[in-house]
Amino acid sequence: MRAENPADRPRRIDRTLVRSVLVAAALLGLTGAGPALAEGSWTSYISNWGPGSESRRWEDADRDDVATSVTFQGCATGNNDFKDADLQIYKDVFGPDKAYGHRSNHCDTSTWGDQSAGTYYFVLEGVRSGAKLWVDTVTARY
Repeated sequence: MRAENPADRPRRIDRTLVRSVLVAAALLGLTGAGPALAEGSWTSYISNWGPGSESRRWEDADRDDVATSVTFQGCATGNNDFKDADLQIYKDVFGPDKAYGHRSNHCDTSTWGDQSAGTYYFVLEGVRSGAKLWVDTVTARY
């Protein structure tokens, strides 16, 4: 009679362990899906901007459903009486750039919804209570 080699035996799979691994993987996939969908963002600051000043441009490939937004934190004007900044988002196209509407930013977040693929930037159209604008942190998300 031959001795049985343990490696030759068929392995028994613990069904509870398999279910637990599958459930954990599904939960990790669901909880990680939200932030992973954000296509892009950048952070900078504003110093001594007047009406007509433009932000840097960014490329939105429209691979997600994230709304385009601009967030200001730490806002001031020349007389330190910041009320709001009038922003407009533009799509860089051949000919006159396409405008997507004004938003009043009260040192918070302004949103323009999910935009189609293209190159975008925002323009400071005006500042209430001051001629110049300073912002400690500017974050664009798209």
